[in-house]
Amino acid sequence: MSNLNYKHLHYFWVVAKAGSIARASEQLHLTPQTISGQLSVFEEIQGEQLFEKSGRNLVLTEAGRLVLSYAEEIFALGQELEEVLHHRPTERTVQLRVGVSDAVAKPVAYRLLEPALSLPQTLRINCREGKLEHLLAELAVHKLDIVITDSPMPPTVNVRGFNHLLGECGISFFATEALARQYAPDFPACLDAAPLLLPGEDSALRSKLMHWINAQQLHPRIAGEFDDSALMSAFGQAGAGFFAAPSAITDMVVRQYGVVQVGSTEEIREQFYAISVQRKLTHPAVLAISRAAQQDLFGGDRSS
Repeated sequence: MSNLNYKHLHYFWVVAKAGSIARASEQLHLTPQTISGQLSVFEEIQGEQLFEKSGRNLVLTEAGRLVLSYAEEIFALGQELEEVLHHRPTERTVQLRVGVSDAVAKPVAYRLLEPALSLPQTLRINCREGKLEHLLAELAVHKLDIVITDSPMPPTVNVRGFNHLLGECGISFFATEALARQYAPDFPACLDAAPLLLPGEDSALRSKLMHWINAQQLHPRIAGEFDDSALMSAFGQAGAGFFAAPSAITDMVVRQYGVVQVGSTEEIREQFYAISVQRKLTHPAVLAISRAAQQDLFGGDRSS
């Protein structure tokens, strides 16, 4: 790559954030023609098309998304340098960009990320939630440091990444106290003919739950299916049905949603992974997350 022109990079960054040259020109107080010309020079020097037209807006190409990921870091460091020179912070901020699959229960995600907040360095967490495939695409272009999910990286995804098992635990079932009283007092018999809330098909837990239910010869009434674990828990809190969550966060689920634990099983194991583009974890916040998950949250149980 030729010597990088940071003025060109800044114009590119502003346009990428604004979504159009017209909006970027207003922010930069330059004419659209000037910005358009500078972008063309930047693309010519780099030998890559960075934008494509979509109606009146511009969308990033794959190369553009890669450039943007580096531009975000470069200008974030520039802002940090200005703050340091003006004697505002006393130490460098560590940035953690993490994607969380929407199949992962929110209390689990918080418990996994919480140890990073105890680092001696100042930490800024940029947390994104979404479908695993979308998050892995962002990981591939270095817009994320790690992706936390409940399954290993699918072999069908064309992304070079590495699975790091954080831990695993059994599953507990929950319901409102009023709903639990309506059905058999014994577990798992209480689930027979009871309304049951299931995670969506993208969740690795769903197939394990269905297999276990069939093995127990139970016939619950499927009252709802949810891609978002927090929404499923909210319906459970409202009494719409029994729902399952990792046993490692039983206390949090009971406290947060005002429900009771009706039973648990170790026959269903839910696993949690950190996926990175590095074979060995090196980010200080990610290392803190991995150590705490293995030693505390999952009690050192990392059996595969």
